[in-house]
Amino acid sequence: MDFSIKGKVALITGASRGIGQAIAVGFARAGADVIVASRKLPDLEKVAQEIRGMGRKSLAVEAHVARMEEIKNLLSKIKEEFGKIDILVNNAGTNPTMASALDVDERAWDSIMNLNLKGLFFLSQAAARVMKEKGGGKIINVASTAGITPDLLPIYSISKAAVIMATKVMAQQWAQYNIRVNAIAPGLTKTRFSEALWNNPDILKMAMSKTPMGRVAEPEEMVGAAIYLASDASSYVTGQVIALDGGTTI
Repeated sequence: MDFSIKGKVALITGASRGIGQAIAVGFARAGADVIVASRKLPDLEKVAQEIRGMGRKSLAVEAHVARMEEIKNLLSKIKEEFGKIDILVNNAGTNPTMASALDVDERAWDSIMNLNLKGLFFLSQAAARVMKEKGGGKIINVASTAGITPDLLPIYSISKAAVIMATKVMAQQWAQYNIRVNAIAPGLTKTRFSEALWNNPDILKMAMSKTPMGRVAEPEEMVGAAIYLASDASSYVTGQVIALDGGTTI
């Protein structure tokens, strides 16, 4: 029963596809009611419908979490519909460029940092205020192995390294309110987001040469660790990063 999240209310960002969708559906299977958020409502509604089909409540909210007013709107809708947030999974992320650190421009930097870091932090802050009122909660940040060791996406790597530090800072500051904050760090995963990497034979070959398990991850393989961190099974775990990478960071 320690792994149960039955009756909990979870918010998943970037939930219309990939890792976010897998976690949203996985949480619903584990008994949680799930709010799914992303920038495109039609895709979100399909995920919400799937969750409702499992007998759980679900709300789809169109929200760009890099925009402060949209965070406020998102939280307002959740409080109105559910009255609380027990679990937040910060999965929304972007990487509009594969430019090198020598060539990347300011616009790409701002796009990446505004969503991957600024949006993540201020949504976490807003959720933590609700959690504090209700006696606690859990926040799970989706970092990346790119934030542990540099890869082909330099600014993305910097943003995810910052997510790891944000995880530790939030964990340290909010433990007193019974809010635990941890992160998962996926390796190369077969999603549309990373298709430019795993669908490129040269990049794939290089990545697999560094991966002891010798294959790309499936989005569903991120769910178990997220459930662990969202449940009381991890009751004494905070400020940690779990690499889900097939051994790449070894």
